[in-house]
Amino acid sequence: MRWPPWSSNSDKAYVSWQDSLNGTDWEHYKDPRTISVVLVASLAGSITTIIASKVYRSSIRRIPEAGYIKPTIFRKKGLFGTVTRVGDGDNFHLFHQPGGRLTGWGWLPGRRIPGKKADLKGKTIAIRIAGIDAPEGAHFGKPAQPYSAEALKWLTDYILDRRVRAYIYRRDQYDRMVATVWVRRRFFRKDVGKEMLRAGLATVYEGTKGAEFGESENEYRKIEEWAQARKRGMWAANAKDYESPRDYKIRTAHVKERKHEETVIPGLWKRLTGKK
Repeated sequence: MRWPPWSSNSDKAYVSWQDSLNGTDWEHYKDPRTISVVLVASLAGSITTIIASKVYRSSIRRIPEAGYIKPTIFRKKGLFGTVTRVGDGDNFHLFHQPGGRLTGWGWLPGRRIPGKKADLKGKTIAIRIAGIDAPEGAHFGKPAQPYSAEALKWLTDYILDRRVRAYIYRRDQYDRMVATVWVRRRFFRKDVGKEMLRAGLATVYEGTKGAEFGESENEYRKIEEWAQARKRGMWAANAKDYESPRDYKIRTAHVKERKHEETVIPGLWKRLTGKK
């Protein structure tokens, strides 16, 4: 009689696990062909892991801020993303979206741009458009330069909330990425710097150092001349009243320095003497 009732009907003799292990034919695993297959499979797995890791780091991993960008990718890589804010006539903030919709941006959970401005803090890259200089807005106590509002509006209308690709050259003194920026308008890709020059709302960058044009400097200058000849944008004003963004910065540089002195020196005196 079987006991317990649910036990097997098998009449096989009980074999311990040690005996079962000892009964295994291990010679099969010593065969060179088997060893080769195992080694090849392991090597293939390792190579796949390395390649996947490299692809992720170079093409899929999101860069939150300019400080995370290494100089090794300057002049080698473009950053794709959406413009979340335009700060001035020649700079903006980019939310990096590597791979675009192919990697789930815009439709996968967790791959969307934060909706609130506060949630974007520390998550965007500051971009300075290469090769151009737009009229300066009011900053640090300086008055706004003529056509600065028009330049800001033009750039805002042209790229805000649009996907762009920025080909970066270097980092400037304000920790912004200097880059040639491309945006798709209808069926064509447009160089934002060139289009701003064409609208007459920027000049070719004339800084004494750090000028970046990619391979387009001559074309930029020709477009500027074209806009001047047709009195586009700021070129419509009286030539006698014209002041380039660079000359404006030089002329008003002392304003920033004076404001700094007016703020810092009294504060320092108060801390040292306890007097106002």
